[in-house]
Amino acid sequence: MSLENRAKAVAKNIEGKAQEFLGEITGDPKDKMEGKAKQAESQVSHAVENLKDQIREEL
Repeated sequence: MSLENRAKAVAKNIEGKAQEFLGEITGDPKDKMEGKAKQAESQVSHAVENLKDQIREEL
């Protein structure tokens, strides 16, 4: 299941980068902000998965 969650996080990151880029092109600050938020959400998801992996290794 960890691989599935990581794939979702990568997809969210790509989606966020695309939305941020679109916001830069169109000058829409809302798109830029939402894109950055999606990228931050992706980073948190990766950190959670890394923490889960560490816990599994220690058990």
